[in-house]
Amino acid sequence: MAFLGPFLASSALAQGFGPALFGSTFFLAILIIILVLIFFSFVPVGLWVSAYFAGVRVPLLSLVAMRLRRVPPGVIVNALIKATKAGLTVQQDRMEAHFLAGGNVNLVVDALIAANQAKIPLPFERATAIDLAGRNVLDAVKVSVNPKVIQTPMVAAVAKDGIQLLATARITVRANIERLVGGAGEETILARVGEGIVTTIGSATSHKEVLENPDRISKTVLSKGLDSGTAFEILSVDIADVDVGKNIGAQLQTDQAEADKRIAQARAEERRAMAVAAEQENIARVQEMRAKVVEAEAQIPMAMAEAFRQGNLRVMQADTTMRESIAQKGTPKEEKK
Repeated sequence: MAFLGPFLASSALAQGFGPALFGSTFFLAILIIILVLIFFSFVPVGLWVSAYFAGVRVPLLSLVAMRLRRVPPGVIVNALIKATKAGLTVQQDRMEAHFLAGGNVNLVVDALIAANQAKIPLPFERATAIDLAGRNVLDAVKVSVNPKVIQTPMVAAVAKDGIQLLATARITVRANIERLVGGAGEETILARVGEGIVTTIGSATSHKEVLENPDRISKTVLSKGLDSGTAFEILSVDIADVDVGKNIGAQLQTDQAEADKRIAQARAEERRAMAVAAEQENIARVQEMRAKVVEAEAQIPMAMAEAFRQGNLRVMQADTTMRESIAQKGTPKEEKK
């Protein structure tokens, strides 16, 4: 029984430390599971496996570095897979740089694939420059492959005979990949074509010439090279519709005659006003002269009164007395007769 002592002692020790050992093991297992989950959430192992089987060799540490650089690994890896399957060679660093610059990596890769299939030379640098310039590089490639039609608004112009013509044109354009960066857009094309339409109609002697040969507008517009400096190449300019508008010449003559009439009326009114003013001035002068006469007449009694007071009217008084006596003497003779 003595030899069972150590065994019993070890059994008692195991019974005391058993629960503690089990708890620590469970905690360690939970910690390992958490670490594994954090590792797989931070390290895109599934994305690395997909890239590996797609033939794209991207190191696992490079994917981790993308996370640290705040670059979504899925965007870059998916773009690399598309480019590789299309037979293109694009560097990973350039894609990351374009993404960090604010570009659309997937759109650029799609444009490169479309241009490669259409045999259009489009380097990666030019595609990224077009994308960063704010243009849709994929739409540009599509327009370069499949030209589009732009319709001008109604353009009004007047021929030399004074008749107004209203014309609309359809412009078939193709994108020029080399001039997409720094080239003018559709608004410039529309403005230049509208200017060419106005010039062609305005130089025509009669509006009938334009109605008989509307293709002269197209020839004049195309001969001017209106697509220079733009992001498009004009393939054709077709006149869709030409309508006769107003008789601008007659309307201008009518307006001129009406304006001349108003000017003549204004001048006649001015002369009448001047005559009325002159008449009023003459009336005022007459009134002024009458006032002066009345003033002079009012001064006569005052002058006579002053003369009486000063004794200057004696001769006049003697003469008056003599006349009265003569008159009295002659009165009886006349009565006898």
